[in-house]
Amino acid sequence: MRRLRTVAVIVCATLTSLASMASATATAATLPTKPVCVAPAKPGGGFDLTCRVAAAWFESQLKHPMQVRFMPGGIGAAAFKMYATDVTDDPNTLVAFSSGSLLNIAVGKFGAVSPDDVRFVASAGADYGVVAVSAQSSLRTFDDLMLRLRDPKMRVTIGGGGSIGSQDWVKAALLFKAAGRNPKGMRYVAFDGGGEALNNLANDNVSVYTGDVSELRSHMASNKFRILAVLADQRLPGLFRDVPTAREMGVDVTWASFRGYYMGRHVAPAAYDFYVDAFRRAHESPEFAKIRNDKGLFEFSLTGESFHRHVKTQVMQLKQLVDDADLRQ
Repeated sequence: MRRLRTVAVIVCATLTSLASMASATATAATLPTKPVCVAPAKPGGGFDLTCRVAAAWFESQLKHPMQVRFMPGGIGAAAFKMYATDVTDDPNTLVAFSSGSLLNIAVGKFGAVSPDDVRFVASAGADYGVVAVSAQSSLRTFDDLMLRLRDPKMRVTIGGGGSIGSQDWVKAALLFKAAGRNPKGMRYVAFDGGGEALNNLANDNVSVYTGDVSELRSHMASNKFRILAVLADQRLPGLFRDVPTAREMGVDVTWASFRGYYMGRHVAPAAYDFYVDAFRRAHESPEFAKIRNDKGLFEFSLTGESFHRHVKTQVMQLKQLVDDADLRQ
């Protein structure tokens, strides 16, 4: 009897060991062998930053460092088309996107597509709108800007990382409306991403930039730009604690957005689940919180199917906004 119990223990131990080995083998099989994050714009903007968040986190999670690849074109349209139609099963690649990308889907700038043409993986964090000028600008305060916007004789050129109907354009349009002006009369210059827009702001090719807080964080010590206001409900912590909100200066304009990642819709479930689980662990990790905060993002944590459903809901709401503004293409 003792011998039978011993054999049973040995068998159970063997089965447990085999199960563990099988689990480890399955996990290893789903690990990306060439991890990549595609930033669908030129270097230096919000998509670049979103990929840097992922790359910093996966540095401790993967055997191979995650590469950041730039794919400018249509503020995300070229990348979305590629991973929605041509490269739909790549198990290695994440593509960065933002609420602005969803707005472009709603407007029709990505063509006849829907959120279900890709698989949304996880959020990176939340971001807020910002109104910035170059350090040498004659616009010293947010009040200076609003006074100029209210005067039809004054010409203010506003630049953004997206064309008419994009997220940056909407922020500028909201300021114009708050100044009692019709946004159709706004002088707006579209750039391919925030990095290009900031370069043109620094060179005085445009007067004002309506971008995102995260894009300005790395420039806070450079003295190249001056932030006139953040478009948040209340003042932001850290480096931005001394920057007033538009709302506290009597202009009720706010803009919150989020950033995240998607993959091709035909990616193997195991590959998709690997990234989903990795971000779920990230959202619970103080190390990831530090990475996110250092990049100027704020906490917003959703993964997997819950995140995909959230994106679909956002696109539906944005389509209503777009239809109300008669911006659908």
